[in-house]
Amino acid sequence: MATRPGPLTEWPWHRLGNFKYVVMAPVVAHGARRVMRNGWGDLDIAFSLILPSLLLRMIHNQIWISLSRYQTARSKHRIVDRGIEFDQVDRERGWDDQILFNGLVFYAGYLAMPSVRRMPVWRTDGAVVTALVHTGPVEFLYYWFHRALHHHFLYSRYHSHHHASIVTEPITSVIHPFAEHVVYFILFAIPILSTIYLGNVSAMGIVGYIAYIDFMNNMGHCNFELVPEWIFQIFPPLKYLIYTPSFHSLHHTQFRTNYSLFMPFYDYIYNTMDKSSDELYESSLKGTEETPDLVHLTHMTNLQSAYHLRIGIASIASKPYSDSAWYMWTLWPLAWLSMVLAWIYGSSAFVVERIKLNKMKMQTWAIPRYNFQYGLTWEREPINDLIEKAILDADMKGVKVISLGLLNQAKQLNGNGELFRQKYPKLGVRIVDGSGLATAVVLKSIPSDAKKVFLRTGTSKIARAIAIALCDRGVQVIMNEKEVYHMLKSQIPENRASYLKLSSDNVPQLWIVHNIDDNEQKMAPKGTIFIPISQFPLKKLRKDCTYMSTPAMRIPEEMKNIHSCENWLPRRVMSAWHIAGILHALEGWNMHECGDEMMDIEKSWSAAIRHGFLPLTKA
Repeated sequence: MATRPGPLTEWPWHRLGNFKYVVMAPVVAHGARRVMRNGWGDLDIAFSLILPSLLLRMIHNQIWISLSRYQTARSKHRIVDRGIEFDQVDRERGWDDQILFNGLVFYAGYLAMPSVRRMPVWRTDGAVVTALVHTGPVEFLYYWFHRALHHHFLYSRYHSHHHASIVTEPITSVIHPFAEHVVYFILFAIPILSTIYLGNVSAMGIVGYIAYIDFMNNMGHCNFELVPEWIFQIFPPLKYLIYTPSFHSLHHTQFRTNYSLFMPFYDYIYNTMDKSSDELYESSLKGTEETPDLVHLTHMTNLQSAYHLRIGIASIASKPYSDSAWYMWTLWPLAWLSMVLAWIYGSSAFVVERIKLNKMKMQTWAIPRYNFQYGLTWEREPINDLIEKAILDADMKGVKVISLGLLNQAKQLNGNGELFRQKYPKLGVRIVDGSGLATAVVLKSIPSDAKKVFLRTGTSKIARAIAIALCDRGVQVIMNEKEVYHMLKSQIPENRASYLKLSSDNVPQLWIVHNIDDNEQKMAPKGTIFIPISQFPLKKLRKDCTYMSTPAMRIPEEMKNIHSCENWLPRRVMSAWHIAGILHALEGWNMHECGDEMMDIEKSWSAAIRHGFLPLTKA
C-alpha cells in the first residue's frame, strides 16, 4: 500500500481474495453460449485468444518468478545484496490482477469494436507500426508520466507502493495501485489502437506485443544481471534501445534516475541516467563468488511440496505448508510431472534459498527426491549417493557445516549421517544431525511441574536422551513398548531407573511421541498434549487434544532474506535441526554430530538463546 493511499488504489475485486477469477465468468459464459448454439466454428480468432492468452501470460510470469528466485539464490551476478521479507511477498501476491484487468478490457473492446472480429492471424505491416508507435509515443509518454509519479503528491499516494520493494523480483514490475495500471493500459493500448485504426491489426501482433511487455518487465526487475555484454559490443546503439536489470535496479535504489520504460534513450536525452549505470552493469556481470558457512540439506516431502519451495509459487511458499487448500488439488498434474522430471534428471542437490545472519552466510540445498522415495529399498543407495555428492560438494567449496534435514539423516538410510563420516574421515565440513538441540527443545517444552509423561518414541537417540534426561529430573516416564523399555532401562543409571515404568494403565495426559497411528491417538485420554520429537508433524485427529509443534524455535530479527516458511512451520520459525547447523557454524564447534554422537543438550540450548533464537512455548 502507498504511504498515503489515493483514490482507486485497491483493485475492484480485492475483497474476493482467491475467488477473484470469477470476474472472467462473463467471458466464459459468452464463449459457452456461442459454442452451444453454433458449435466451435462460431468462435473467431480474436475471441478465442482472450482466455488462452491470459493463461499463457500467467505461466510466462511464473516461469520468470521461479527462474529468478533460483538464480538469485545461487548466482554470483546478484545486483542488490539484500534480502526479501514476508511483507514484500504479501504486497506482491496480486501480480495476476493486471492480467485479469487486461482480459476484461480486451473483452470489452471485442464487444465494442466489431471490426476486430475479422482480424487476421498476422500482419507484418501492423507489427512494424506497433514497434514504431511503442518506440516513439509510448516510451516518451511513459517517461514523463513516470517522472510525474515521482512528484511527492503522486508518489506518496500511488507510486510509493511499487517502490516499497528495494530488492526487485520479476513480479515487482506489475505491483502498482489500480489507478496506475489504468494509465499504463491506456499507454500500451496506443500501438494496438493505432493498428486497428490503420486496418493492419492482427491477432499475433497483439499477443506478441503483450508478450514483449511482459518479457521486458520481468527481465528488467530481476535482481541479477543476465543481458550479455557481447550484445552491446556487436551493436553499440542497442544500449539506447534495451535496458538491463542493473539499469532499472538503480531506479529502485536511487529513485531519481533511470526513469525509462524499456528504452533508456530518453534518460540520455533528458540527462536522468544514473552515472553509475555502466559500472554497476559491468560489476554485476563479473559477480562475486560466495561460499556459504552453512548448508542445510533438505528434500521435497509430498508431490505438492514442490510449489512450497521458494522457487515455486511465492504466495504458497510464504505460508505454512498445507495440502488441504482447495487449489492445491488443481496442481496435481504439474506435481506429477515435476516428480517424474526430478526422478529422471535430478542428479544432484539444487540451491533453494540463501539466508544471512549478520556476517554468516547460509544456503539451503534440496535433494530432488520425495518422502515416499526414501521408503523404497532400491532407492536408498541412489539417495545416499545424492547426499554424499552434496556433502563432498560442500566440502570442496569450503563450507564449514552441513546439517541434514528431514529424512536425509534417517538411521535406516545412513545411520544419522555416520555412513559419510566413516567413509570420509578427513572431511573438512562438519556433519550435523541436530539431535542435541532437538532434544533440548522437546525437554524445554515439557511443563516444569510435570510429574509423569507417556513416552511413545521408538529407540532413536533423541528418544534415549529424552528418557534419560526426564528420569534424571525425577519425572515418571511411562512406556507400553516392552522391547524399547528394556533397551532404555539398560542405559539409565541405576539410581534413576525406577522412574522408567512399563505400564498401559493410568496413562498421563502428556505424550511425547514420534510417529503414532490413528488408533494410538484414539487411546489417549481427553485433554492430552502431544509433543512430537519427529521432524514431521502429527496428523491432528483429536479436537479434544493439543498438538505441539515439531521441535523448532523462532529466529532472530537479524536473520535476513526470510520470505518463505520452512515446510509446515509458521513464519520466521525454523526447525531445531536447521538451527543446530547454524549454531555449529556460529560457535565454531569442531565435532561431527552424527551417528551416536550428540552435542551436549544444555550447551546447545544456551547457544541458541545466546544467539537470539527463542522457544515457541514457555514451559
